[in-house]
Amino acid sequence: MELAFGIILGLLILVFLVVVHELGHAIAARRNGVVVEEFGIGFPPKAWAKKLKNGILFSINWLPLGGFVRLKGEHDAADKKGDYGAASYWQKTRILLAGVAINWLVAAGILTILAWVGLPKILPNQFSIAGDTTIIKQPVEITYVAKDSPAEKAGLKVGDRVVRFAGEPVPTAKTLSDQTKAKKGQQIEVIYSRKGVENSATVALRGNNQNEQGYLGVGSGQREQIQASWSAPIVGVVTTAQFTGVTLAGLGDLLVNLVKGVALQISPDQAVRQHAGESLQTVSNSVAGPIGILGTIFPAAEQAGPVQLAFLTAIISLTLAVMNILPIPALDGGRWFIMTIFKLLRKPLTKEREERIQATGFMVLMMLVVLVTIADVGKLLK
Repeated sequence: MELAFGIILGLLILVFLVVVHELGHAIAARRNGVVVEEFGIGFPPKAWAKKLKNGILFSINWLPLGGFVRLKGEHDAADKKGDYGAASYWQKTRILLAGVAINWLVAAGILTILAWVGLPKILPNQFSIAGDTTIIKQPVEITYVAKDSPAEKAGLKVGDRVVRFAGEPVPTAKTLSDQTKAKKGQQIEVIYSRKGVENSATVALRGNNQNEQGYLGVGSGQREQIQASWSAPIVGVVTTAQFTGVTLAGLGDLLVNLVKGVALQISPDQAVRQHAGESLQTVSNSVAGPIGILGTIFPAAEQAGPVQLAFLTAIISLTLAVMNILPIPALDGGRWFIMTIFKLLRKPLTKEREERIQATGFMVLMMLVVLVTIADVGKLLK
């Protein structure tokens, strides 16, 4: 039942973020004189449709994987009144990048709200204004449970929050480590919170740490939250900019590892080829496709509280913005890039040429999605 709830909630988050992205395109198109023919939630086949008073066909479709907007004369070479192609260069730029802007603003808005109630601190240098910031430390949380460990035998799970250990409070993760060492070999009571409900477990601690998994056999951590008042909007916007920079830097590292790995693969030296394999493995481990993303969203949606779920939504929205602005054909940034190149070269971007470029880009993109999906399946099987 919980898994089904996580799947439904995860899909709703994805659909919402893609729909607001497409809504950005639609609003920008109408404001710049381009006719919006259809706005759809989900992808065909069509389940239901209605012509709105403004002339837009609103449709709900069977495949709940996002949404789309269909504009009149979407080719750059279209020249009739109301066509996308008939709009000026700057009007097209606004239309193409409106979806990116909406996703970025959604992320900034969510992070601003979280800055008021408690924004998760995940960057060492995460922005805050000292005079208007309170750092809230969450209870110590179990992040890992070793197989056949005392913790596993006692029923402790990842995500449990340790409230008291052997009758003593647990203010920090280091405290828990010290407490387990001090009580090694003993049978003690652990009071923990799971989904807001306190529970008790009796744990027989190991007498030694020869396997280096600890006397309790858990990994633990402590989340911190940034809470602000008047500076919350500033914190929200600047933090979104910080996460944007981190995401772009991560994509840059992936690209460097990919190029380095492919280049070194052709070397006759066995050690060099092994190093190339390590670079490509780094890329494989760092990239997630649809299955990997859904595999992250669904459990998170199932287990997370409101703050974590809102934070996850903001990060996904920001990721959609960053990915869509990349100069890859078939994506918003790619379409803008191709349009700009042809404008600078003062060459006409014909319908046939644009279709070839976008089709080629789409095929390459789909090939990458397939390869990453295969890698995702491999990770899940492991």
